[in-house]
Amino acid sequence: MRKVQIASLVMCYSRMLFVQIYPCFTRFECKVFLTDALEYFGGAAGRCMIDNTNVVRLKGTGKEMVPVPEMSAFGERFGFVFVAHEVGDANRSARVENPFKWVQRNFLVGREFSDWDDVNMQARSWCEEKNAARSPKLHATRRELFAAERPRLKALPIFIPEVYVLHQRFVDAEGYVSVRRNRYSVPYKLIGRQMEVRESKQRIDIFEGPRQVATHKRVVDPLDVRVTKPEHRPLRGEGRRKTEPPAEQAELLATAPELANYVAALKQRAYGRGVKVLRCLLRMVREYPREALMPALQTAEAYGLYDLDRVERMILRQIARDYFILSDPDDEDYPPVEENQDE
Repeated sequence: MRKVQIASLVMCYSRMLFVQIYPCFTRFECKVFLTDALEYFGGAAGRCMIDNTNVVRLKGTGKEMVPVPEMSAFGERFGFVFVAHEVGDANRSARVENPFKWVQRNFLVGREFSDWDDVNMQARSWCEEKNAARSPKLHATRRELFAAERPRLKALPIFIPEVYVLHQRFVDAEGYVSVRRNRYSVPYKLIGRQMEVRESKQRIDIFEGPRQVATHKRVVDPLDVRVTKPEHRPLRGEGRRKTEPPAEQAELLATAPELANYVAALKQRAYGRGVKVLRCLLRMVREYPREALMPALQTAEAYGLYDLDRVERMILRQIARDYFILSDPDDEDYPPVEENQDE
């Protein structure tokens, strides 16, 4: 047993219904649901009435409701705007709330589901059944009434982009990136690098810059699982041996060979294989100008200084006047501070 979130979209005139069920309902699930619903109806109305949900609402209620810019831009893509009903307006809220009770007391009773895809496939089939059934209250089927309502809908765009959300992730020491408490494998050679993860309705796509390095089927439940592809793991005997020098050390020696002695001494004093300090030194070599970097490192080596935080402060002091405007004591805009004569 677990709680689920029911999302429903109902056409105002025909009462045509579309229902989906999700483990949670964030803006990502909201955009996925609305995209599926509009494709199901084959068009969009000019206004989308909501029940003051914080998923769409930024501030205000009723006529004063202001939608979140992200959701407002999503509505513009399909040519509709979000409108909220007044708090306590039973006539408006009934069209939103009644389908929830209908799903809970009818669709969910006595059914079994294998996974979330199965839930929503059965929900879509149930909507087809109910939309085709004659309603005593409407004196017709919802499908028949929708035939008169369909020409009034706005046509969908020729191209409907896939809904996805971006995550910035670092590959952990075991070669995985984490998304919503599930871990997805990437090639082991990318350990420690930053990835751009695109989470869509069905997939997890992992990019290093513009290059796609991995793709997985998105796992909703259960949580805290690992999704691993065999090709992302090294073959037996092909993994990097712990006795081999880190890749950062090789890049440092290739970029600045004059730092060989300092790198060797730094690695000798570091914990383990020294990857962390070597990575920090490599960042400094990449970012700071050589005119300030090399004298600071030569001074640090002469005095046996291997605290890279202090070395970086030495570099910053040397380049301070090149990148920062310092006050001149003779400048009238910066008068000298008077000393306390009582001391």
